[in-house]
Amino acid sequence: MTDQKFTLNLSGGALQDVEPRRDRSPAGQSDRPPEFATPRAKLIDEANRAIQADLAPFPRALAAYQALHTDPEALACWDMANFITMRKLGYNDHGRVHAFITGAASLAILELLLEGGVRPDVIESGVGDTDDVYLVVILGTMLHDIGNQVHRAAHEQHGVALALPIVERVLAPIYPDVFKRTKVRSFILGCINCHDLNPPPLTIEGGITAVADGTDITKGRGRKAFALGSVDIHSISALAVDQVVIQRGVSRPVLIDVTMNNSGGIFQVEEVLAPKVMRTPLSRYVELRAHTREEGDAQIVTRVRLDGDHFVVDLEGGQTVDVGVKDAQAKAAEAASGPVGVESH
Repeated sequence: MTDQKFTLNLSGGALQDVEPRRDRSPAGQSDRPPEFATPRAKLIDEANRAIQADLAPFPRALAAYQALHTDPEALACWDMANFITMRKLGYNDHGRVHAFITGAASLAILELLLEGGVRPDVIESGVGDTDDVYLVVILGTMLHDIGNQVHRAAHEQHGVALALPIVERVLAPIYPDVFKRTKVRSFILGCINCHDLNPPPLTIEGGITAVADGTDITKGRGRKAFALGSVDIHSISALAVDQVVIQRGVSRPVLIDVTMNNSGGIFQVEEVLAPKVMRTPLSRYVELRAHTREEGDAQIVTRVRLDGDHFVVDLEGGQTVDVGVKDAQAKAAEAASGPVGVESH
């Protein structure tokens, strides 16, 4: 057994693998230019294999996962969440690929926490055992973003309502006792409701979902929004993150190690991942570090110039993109007089 539990690797600009377990050698480097196509089947297949392997010792959790990932309602929810976030808002992936990748990441984090002696709240409360914890984490994490199909605003609360019939259908044959089933369900809904820190999660299981969500920050997630013309600090910085590795920590049970091809990727770490570590019950158990690869910074943007009320961005491939200026003061004034704005994660 090595320290490495899960790796999402897009080093060198080309999609490599979601490495499911700890026995695989690192993917080779590539000199090819960035690929912005969507290899959905490969990513989902790799993540599915990782999840199946992690859940093999836990029959209830495995049964729940097998029911969920083939459930027609769940599949439709993932697809429609992706349609709204990507096609209507220009955000990054929030559909099936994101659900499967974060599901695999959540199990890697959970395994390390358990190895480190952390007692999740399902166990601490007396509701269930380790099998039940795995079940809560995989269902809560994979369903966390389905509320986006209604709207990005309040998607956490929409997600709770939309997940209820799915969760009930999955849990009913596993927990015929309504009393226990309802208690287990409450932990799952808590993961969904708190994954975006609005409000911050109160349970270890909710914290795992939030942090796993924050680890999906590589160019593999940002490339679709970028290709569709959503060019801003979010999509550009996402292209700067090659790899996220979840492994055993030195001073804490979990270490999340981020490799960037460009120092601009620190925005993703600071704005997306770090708050989800700091503002959850996992803050005491997770180390976070980020570094650029040894070859030095890759060039993503060659030049940015202000033209009236927008920036003109020259990209490394020779393309030119217009980007609206995000006036912080104007945004604050607008927020004070209208609906609250939303983030791209």
